[in-house]
Amino acid sequence: MVLTREEMDRKVDEHFGFEARDDVEGVLSTLDPDVVHDIVGWPAGPTYGRENARPFYEALFADLEEGKVTCTRRLYGDGFLIDESVWEGKAPGRPFGVEGKGRPLRFRLLHVIEFTKEGQIHRENVWVDLAAIIRQLPQD
Repeated sequence: MVLTREEMDRKVDEHFGFEARDDVEGVLSTLDPDVVHDIVGWPAGPTYGRENARPFYEALFADLEEGKVTCTRRLYGDGFLIDESVWEGKAPGRPFGVEGKGRPLRFRLLHVIEFTKEGQIHRENVWVDLAAIIRQLPQD
């Protein structure tokens, strides 16, 4: 069974919706139990399994708030999509190791997401525009 574009969009939009609401349980529910979760540059490296992705989301939701993700482009393949987006919000914590001090923040994201035939996210690779984060959150 091959997922349609609409089915992939629905799952990714659901995933991003849970992220926007800082809903760790909701985000995890969109992931396959055997997910490969790889936030490129994250100090812990890739994780394997739904529960092992939890610490990333707990840290992310503590470090960023009032986040909104706007998709600028999606490309589709057989069982995967590539999503180019922009994140906007505030940084009260230390997003990606950079002191936020509650300042506004805007940066690009690139997701490569592979799905199971049942429609769960089986692999999530995310690239974050760290240069933009550092430029907007200069350290004193």
